[in-house]
Amino acid sequence: MAKSKKKVETVFLVCEETGDYNYTIRRKPGGEKLKLSKYSPRLRKHTVHTEKKK
Repeated sequence: MAKSKKKVETVFLVCEETGDYNYTIRRKPGGEKLKLSKYSPRLRKHTVHTEKKK
C-alpha cells in the first residue's frame, strides 16, 4: 500500500516595515499565522515578519 502524501503549502514571510517578501517556508495548513523576528536585508537589522499566502 502506498503512503499518502501530506499536504504542505508554501507561505511567504513579509517584513512589516518595508513590505518585502524576504523568506519562503513550507508548512502544514491550519494553525495561527506566524510572526517571527527575521533579518531584513534592506534595513540591515532584525524586524518582525508575518506570514502571507500568495
